[in-house]
Formats: sequence, C-alpha cells, structure tokens
Amino acid sequence: MNLNKLMKEAQKMQEQMAKTQAELEKKTVEVNAGGGKVKVTANGAGDIIAIKIDKEVVDPNDVEFLEEIVLSAVKQAVEQGKALAQSAMSRITGGLGM
Repeated sequence: MNLNKLMKEAQKMQEQMAKTQAELEKKTVEVNAGGGKVKVTANGAGDIIAIKIDKEVVDPNDVEFLEEIVLSAVKQAVEQGKALAQSAMSRITGGLGM
C-alpha cells in the first residue's frame, strides 16, 4: 500500500472522528431510576448534563435511598452515553479497536 494513500486515509478517519465527537456531544440519553422519580441526562461524550429529582423522593429521614437511586441513574446514563460513542466510533474505524 502506498504510504501517501495510507496517510490520507488516516487523516480522513481523524477528521471523521472529530466530527463524530462533536455530534455526540449534542446527542443525549435519559435514564430514569426510582420509578421515574430521578432522571439523569448524559450526552454521547458520557458527560452528565442534567439531573432532575422529584420532590416526592426527597425524604430527609432516608437520604441514603435518594443517594442510591441518583448514583444508579448516573452510572447508567454514563454507560449509555459511552456506548453511544463507542458505537459511533466503531462505524468510523471499522472495528480497528481505536
């Protein structure tokens, strides 16, 4: 394979990856926990961008329950955001493991 051709293909892939990363930051996933009382939104980069907590689930006598469902929702949202990114990147790299 021609080295120039290889370099051009690598540059094209890098440009596609940068474009896809920018697009992923605009895509969101939403996770509900605690029967929908806690909602966490993450973007395709795996960043948490919003957390909504229903007043009904806020109990000063049971803070641990709220902590658990918030943590669960955050973990799921990050996981789904990363999965979205991984799927998009694997389409670009063709499964090269990049």
